[in-house]
Order: sequence, then structure tokens, then C-alpha cells
Amino acid sequence: MTAKLRDRLQRLYFGDDEGARRFRYCLVAFDITTLLVFLLSSFASEELWMIALDVVMAVLLSVEFAARLYAEPARKEFLLSFATLADLVVILSLLLAAFVENLAFMRIVRALRLLRSYHLLRDLRADSSWFRLHEDVIQRTVNLGVFIFIVTSVVYVTQHVVNPKISNYVDALYFTVTTLTTTGFGDITLEGVGGRLLVVIVMFVGVGLFLRLLQAIFHPYKVRFECPDCGLLVHDIDAVHCKHCGRILHIRNEGVP
Repeated sequence: MTAKLRDRLQRLYFGDDEGARRFRYCLVAFDITTLLVFLLSSFASEELWMIALDVVMAVLLSVEFAARLYAEPARKEFLLSFATLADLVVILSLLLAAFVENLAFMRIVRALRLLRSYHLLRDLRADSSWFRLHEDVIQRTVNLGVFIFIVTSVVYVTQHVVNPKISNYVDALYFTVTTLTTTGFGDITLEGVGGRLLVVIVMFVGVGLFLRLLQAIFHPYKVRFECPDCGLLVHDIDAVHCKHCGRILHIRNEGVP
């Protein structure tokens, strides 16, 4: 019975059949739901029903984590991974939501790991011609969204208790976007030494990374073009020869440097 259960779980997490693909899509939907719960909690963090919802989410995450651990062939590597540590932090923070500040913004790491996993990308390539056509843009857009979400979450978690101007996630998002785009209206500022240090980090590191992620979407350095001889798939956007085999390539572009 135990062996059959593990085989079933391994087929769901790592299999190629339609049922396994649907199961992995459901996992992504579940992760998106956890993110929505986190956003909702910024508007109703002190409500009793919100605390109960956090506990329910923690139980569901614990069950899914246990199932994934049971199905994992390489358990040692899995337990030592950063994604596993993030999952445990999320579960613990949700269980302690009634007593300490909620650090559930860490769950974005879990969602990103699923979205970028080999199996899910393979599923999307097999099931969606639209995804195959726009895969690079989709992944870069997801990276940009994840980056903004993480920065906004850090701003919200560190400031909403001490800063009356950041009372919910939307306030933190507004501050983050105006800072990253160097607009800086000045109507919201971060409080305390920690807040000022966070602004310095966002301005020096975040702004550069934000602009680079935008450039990767609208003006990428690489392009997908399969070499007819060696099959190399990614090339510089202005490449004339394949870097692997030297074949002359005919990559269509508009000549924009």
C-alpha cells in the first residue's frame, strides 16, 4: 500500500500523462491562491477569520510539502534546497500569524520554483502553442513581476507596523514602483534607520536590476533561433554565425543595435 502510494505521488509530480500535468497545473493555481491570500491579509490582518484562513493555508501547505517529500527520489538534496527552506518558513509564519508578523511573502520563492520547473515548462510547451511562441517574453515578464513582488513585500512587512503611510500592500506597491522608476513623488517615505537603508538598497541595486529586467523584455540581448546544423537554440540577437558550429545564420531582425 505504501509503495503504491509513493508510485502514485511520483507519477503525479514527475509523470508525463495528462493527469500528472493537470495536477501540476493545480499546484500552480494553489500557489497563486496563497499569494492572493497574502495580499488580502494586508487589508484584514487583524480579523479572526483571516487568522483562521492562515492556519488552513498552513495545513494545506504542510500536506502538500509532506506529499512532495514522500515522492521525492533524492530527499537529502530536496531537504537542503533553498526552495524547501522557503516552504518551511512560509508554513511556520502562517501557523504563528496570530502571534508574530507574517513573513508569508517568502512563498513567492515557492511559486517561482514551480513556474520555472522543468516539468511545468515542458507541460506548457506541450499543451500551448501560444506559450511556445512567446516563452521567452513570458519568463522575463514573470521575473519582473516576481522582483517587484518581493521588493514590495519587504517594504510592506518592514514598514506597515511603524509607518502609517503604508497601511496595506497597495501603499507598499505604490512606493516601490515610484522608487524603481525613479519618479519619487515623495508623498510616502520609509520610517527609521532600517527604512532609509532599505531605500538605499532599492535605489542602488533595485533600480539597475529593474531596468535590466525591462530591457530583457522589450530589447533582449538573446533570441531563440535553432541552428539547422547543431541545434543550438539561443543566439545573440545580432549573430551572423552559430557560436557552436560556425554555420551562417539568417536571424531576422530590424537592425536596431
